[in-house]
Amino acid sequence: MDISTQDTKTPPPSPQPSAAEQKRAAHGATRPGDRIFLGLSRGSGILLLALMAAIAVFLTYRASLAISKDDANFLTAFEWNTGVVPPRFGIAVLAFGTIVSSIVAMVIAVPIAVAIALFLTHYAPRKLSGPIAYVIDLLAAVPSIVYGLWGALILVPNMTGLFGWLDTYFGWTGIFSWEGGAPRSMLTVGILLAIMILPIITNVSREVFRQVPQMHEEAALALGATRWEVIRMSVLPFGRSGVISASMLGLGRALGETMAVATVLSPDFLIHGSLLNPGGGTFAQNIASKFGEATEFGRDALIASGLVLFVITLLVNGAARAIIARRKEYSGANA
Repeated sequence: MDISTQDTKTPPPSPQPSAAEQKRAAHGATRPGDRIFLGLSRGSGILLLALMAAIAVFLTYRASLAISKDDANFLTAFEWNTGVVPPRFGIAVLAFGTIVSSIVAMVIAVPIAVAIALFLTHYAPRKLSGPIAYVIDLLAAVPSIVYGLWGALILVPNMTGLFGWLDTYFGWTGIFSWEGGAPRSMLTVGILLAIMILPIITNVSREVFRQVPQMHEEAALALGATRWEVIRMSVLPFGRSGVISASMLGLGRALGETMAVATVLSPDFLIHGSLLNPGGGTFAQNIASKFGEATEFGRDALIASGLVLFVITLLVNGAARAIIARRKEYSGANA
């Protein structure tokens, strides 16, 4: 039989979905459970945005009441006197101290946290990595006031030797010059904050490194790469966005930490060029120290400083999101 003479039957057309089915498909939910879950998810997102907006409106309103009566420049003044007439207060020292102490904490904590995460996931044997990870998890559950008491009673008295060594060999820089006195300074605060945020960055980075595809590492090893080359070429690029996210979580806690900083720091309203000399202040520490004895106007002024901290936190998170978005090629979804 000639193949060209064979009958070719055209398959029947597929039935068109009904109007109700098309409507359900357009809304993305075809079953009652799907519609309920979609409504709950959407409502949760809207509720979160509403809460953020409500917080922003409250802070802005109360801050405007105080700033409108401030006789000094709110952004540049080096004093906090809300009980005098006219009141004079500013956030220059608080902003400087908050940013500097957080930077010191991040510089210390991030490399150590990433190194611990790499050790637990790629070097330590299973019998050792489990207990170490458990201890790190416990550190994240320690209350901040406990860290503050430990810092005041143990860390501060034992910082004298380190401060003296830094002053001897690096005092010429000005950043590490020390004029003596109790080491209740920004460097001490930064070290304490680094210890506090270390578990957060370590735990998130560890889980990110565990998600690296095994085939990537095996391929690098098959090509003759050493263990460090595997980490440098396969693990770190894959987990870069995750490490950035973990660092931003740690930075968020460092920016808003209150009781530990208030317990360790010896505050004043001066900007010191050295990290070793006592003094300075942070937003959270100033609010915690003055809120209990503040008048109604004084509380509005503290709320104004809280608004600035709120904006700084939003900017930091926005910057982190932008960095991660520019590095989508390193994310696990695109690996």
